Amino acid sequence: KTSPGNTLEQPLASSALTKQQSKKNSGNCGRKKKSAKATKASLQRQTSEEMVIVPRGQNTQNPLYPPSGKSVVVVESVTKAKVIQGYLGDMYEVLPSYGHVRDLAARSGSVRPDDDFSMVWEVPSAAWTHLKSIKVALSGAENLILASDPDREGEAIAWHIVEMLQQQDALHENITVARVVFHEITEASIKVALQAAREIDANLVQAYLARRALDYLIGFNISPLLWRKLPGCQSAGRVQSAALSLICDREMEIDEFKPQEYWTVEAVLDKKESHSLDTFSFPAHLTHFQSKRLNQLSIGSHTEAKDIEQKINSANFQVIKNSKRSMVRKNPTPYITSTLQQDAANKLNFSATYTMKLAQKLYEGVQLPDGTAAGLITYMRTDGLHISDEAAKEIRSLIFERYGSHHAPEEGPRKYFKKVKNAQEAHEAIRPTDIRRLPAMLSGLLDEDCLKLYSLIWSRTMACQMQPATVGQIQVDIGNADESIVFRSSCSRVEFLGFQAAYEDVDAGAIRYKENEENDRHEAFAILNSLKTGDPLYLGEVELKQHHTQPPARYSEGSLVKKLEELGIGRPSTYASTLKVLQ
Repeated sequence: KTSPGNTLEQPLASSALTKQQSKKNSGNCGRKKKSAKATKASLQRQTSEEMVIVPRGQNTQNPLYPPSGKSVVVVESVTKAKVIQGYLGDMYEVLPSYGHVRDLAARSGSVRPDDDFSMVWEVPSAAWTHLKSIKVALSGAENLILASDPDREGEAIAWHIVEMLQQQDALHENITVARVVFHEITEASIKVALQAAREIDANLVQAYLARRALDYLIGFNISPLLWRKLPGCQSAGRVQSAALSLICDREMEIDEFKPQEYWTVEAVLDKKESHSLDTFSFPAHLTHFQSKRLNQLSIGSHTEAKDIEQKINSANFQVIKNSKRSMVRKNPTPYITSTLQQDAANKLNFSATYTMKLAQKLYEGVQLPDGTAAGLITYMRTDGLHISDEAAKEIRSLIFERYGSHHAPEEGPRKYFKKVKNAQEAHEAIRPTDIRRLPAMLSGLLDEDCLKLYSLIWSRTMACQMQPATVGQIQVDIGNADESIVFRSSCSRVEFLGFQAAYEDVDAGAIRYKENEENDRHEAFAILNSLKTGDPLYLGEVELKQHHTQPPARYSEGSLVKKLEELGIGRPSTYASTLKVLQ
């Protein structure tokens, strides 16, 4: 099963497909010459009943908690292993696998399309040590519990571990092999998960193998071209190539862009109070000239702008219209992987890779002041927007306590649905595991950047279950006698904070609005609100401003992730690594 280089062959096809192909291939044995080893692998493939492991011993549907005997739990990281060991006690031995225990051999021919897509796997030397630890722990154990991450990669890691342990005859007849998934690292959720064990999901493993084969075949075929053109580059790949194409297309758009000159006219208008010597002023911009609405490029030169300025200076102005309206600003949706990466890039200036590194820390858990350890957020690789009913109820309860009942929707918890292409929605949205664990409580326990990211997630989770904000807008049109020249001034202010209260919560470590800015906004709103139709106004300073049209902006990490998500390219778990390889 293993070659001197620690490699082995594994068929990609499912059991049903394998059976059909074995019948076809039986009549074509002489079609090509194969080495003895390849023939042996082919025979194994033809007689295999199932690609994935069949459960052994007792039924995996039996609850694995409370314990009935010794269990070995395999997770991906040391941090997670320590936290979970603390929850489960001595009847469970929790060991880390340190990620994948094997991968495709990094050489040509590791995926063979002409040989029923057989795959050659390689086990790194460090992984043998981890596998040996698991094998030793299994002696005398009743259960092997595979608790790698709850995604396709996690399912594949579980499958690889079982395959390798089987090869080493480490799984005795009476051992139960079970798969459990932890969507959050808290004591309660881990014990609930152990009561809902299942088998390894063959479809997820098949999906992993198909994607891995595609990545390999595309990468190995186009990487040599990349190396010839750009020596020193790592590799090309299926998702990287599509993302690189987007970046190149945008660069061509920028190169071909021809800027155009245009001008805008702005003025300061004054109003004198009838019973006072006080004067108040406000800015406005020109929207109509010679009774025609101006668009961005209407004023194309300095000469045109000067002619307009002369005519404006010789006119008298008054208020011709004052309109007010209220606008509802909708809640943001809860975070998924892509939106967390975009927001962290825009608000905190974090790269996608760094954001995921911090999120992994928050998911795996920290030591709390009472001596216990807990994961602070749910699983961070997700494209699902739903929040569990229990969590939504708890969030709603905290909204009532902190902000009052008028900040929570009357109809009950809000539910969100995904609009992104190819969404699998296998997991909950990213949220704190305990919404009552305020960011302020974690100051000193988390480093500065982890705390910033947790604050972002906490505020967004609260906001998604609150009432929309209400914004009042006022718009004043000022014109000459025949209304052939029209200026417009507008202003807005928040009338009801709604979900924005969560972003201004001091316990969330929020960066509050500067008070003087907020005061200026209220003052400007009050000035426009005091104007009535027919009020005479005096023209103050007129300012002509030159501009040039701008080419489309280059992608930032956040905007590229957003574009990839819109086009259905890549998965939540691949965005960060794709950007890293491109850079």
